[in-house]
Formats: sequence, structure tokens, C-alpha cells
Amino acid sequence: MPTSFLTREGFEKLQEELEYLRTQRRQEIAQRLHEAMEGGELIENAEYEAAKNEQAFVEGRIKELEILLATARIVDEIPAADSVQVGCRVTIQEEGSDTQETYSIVGAAEADPSEGKISNESPLGKALLNHKPGDKVQVDAPAGSFWVTIVKVE
Repeated sequence: MPTSFLTREGFEKLQEELEYLRTQRRQEIAQRLHEAMEGGELIENAEYEAAKNEQAFVEGRIKELEILLATARIVDEIPAADSVQVGCRVTIQEEGSDTQETYSIVGAAEADPSEGKISNESPLGKALLNHKPGDKVQVDAPAGSFWVTIVKVE
């Protein structure tokens, strides 16, 4: 399995989610299953079926988090600000635009574009990696290619 990059904050957040799923969520689902089984015929019991599906989802997420956390590489220190790396903040300006945008480059597991966190595996993140301020970079996105200039790396 490929290495996942996580910030210390992202690693701790995923650990908390895993702990919650293992303890509280599993117990809640077990209670729902118990109550549904007391409700009569299991073959036609929609609540039982829904609880079983939720249980399968939670167990899958637990396994996913266990693997992710076991293979994660934690980016503790912000890399030197001479080029774009996982863990740094980068300010870019799209060609033809007067607006600058700032993003944090993070691993895929903690990417959240609405919070300005983009994955190193996304088209933009991948294109920016290892480039320096002043570099003009072509981004090959699903909607088409575009150019950005790296204004600042911190």
C-alpha cells in the first residue's frame, strides 16, 4: 500500500475517529441490532437490515483507518520554503486572473478544499510539487489544462 502523508493534526484527528468507531459507534450499532432482533421476524425487519448495513460500513471504515494510520508518514516539520512540498502553504495566481489563492498541501486523507487543504495527489497539488516561487506551472485537470504562477511558498 502506498504511503499516505498526514500532518500531526490530521493523524490525531483520524486516530480520534478510529477510537470513536471502535468504542461508541460499535456499541450503538450493537444496541440497534439487539433491539431490531427483539422486533420479530428478521427476514422482513428493515431496521435490522439497516443496522447490519451500517455495521458493515463502520467495520470497513475501521479497517481503512487502521491501514491508513499504520502506513502513514507524518509530516511534523514544515519543509524548507524553497519549493512546494507536502506540509507547506503555497500561494498561486491563475493565468489571466488578478486573484491569488493560498492552499496547504496535505495528504489525500485530510484534503478538504473548502478549508484550503488540497491533496498532493490532486491535479493541482501534483503539478505544484517541487516547484519554486516564480515558476509557471501547467495543471492538467479533468476540466482542462490551465497555468498558474507560484507566488509564495511557506
